[in-house]
Amino acid sequence: MSATRVKLDKIDRHILRDLQDDGRITNVELARRAGISAPPCLRRVRALEESGFILGYHADLDPRALGYNVTVFAHVGLKSQAETDLDAFEALVNSWPEVRECHMLAGETDFLLKVVAPDWEQYQSFLTTKLTAAANVSHVKSALSVRTSKQLPGVPIEV
Repeated sequence: MSATRVKLDKIDRHILRDLQDDGRITNVELARRAGISAPPCLRRVRALEESGFILGYHADLDPRALGYNVTVFAHVGLKSQAETDLDAFEALVNSWPEVRECHMLAGETDFLLKVVAPDWEQYQSFLTTKLTAAANVSHVKSALSVRTSKQLPGVPIEV
């Protein structure tokens, strides 16, 4: 769903910023920070959800605590960039739980995938049995992430 509201006011931007920073914030606290009472705050949140500005809520998990010690960015080149082939590749990628992000790019690389795995061997298994074995994949270049120094959800919101 795309965002259909034309103009966000200052209160909407406050709500969006605060929810992006803490999706578990109470409606009462959210309203206090936005300078309005709780009932209109809840109505605004629902309207922001319905209009597509808020796509969902999730917990920010620690991959290492869950045994995912390797993050790899896979640069994927396809043999064909016909729309049906792009759609087929994206559908296949969406079926792989180890792929956490998929971005279609302009330039030499057709897709950039963020892949998590318990270890390098598991990533290599994914690479050889799924990714490079997929129809239409011509080449893959893997870049192992050494560490993450910044990872923020969403977008900057000025209030």
